Amino acid sequence: MKMTTITRVGLATVLAIVMAGCSSWDGMSKRQKGAVTGAGLGGVAGAVITDGGILGTVGGAAIGGVIGDQVGKKR
Repeated sequence: MKMTTITRVGLATVLAIVMAGCSSWDGMSKRQKGAVTGAGLGGVAGAVITDGGILGTVGGAAIGGVIGDQVGKKR
């Protein structure tokens, strides 16, 4: 798979946002941590699947965040 410059920039941006979200990781609940992790992984997965498409990246991040939030719920 050939990665374009915009794909690389998009992946780097998603990674930077996830890392910035983790800077206050200690004060976050389990559910919040799950949402951040899910959004990061979902964004990267969406970018890879759609070959760097903006809608795929944003959609993947949104879906990943929701899934991560639900996984992090306390039972």
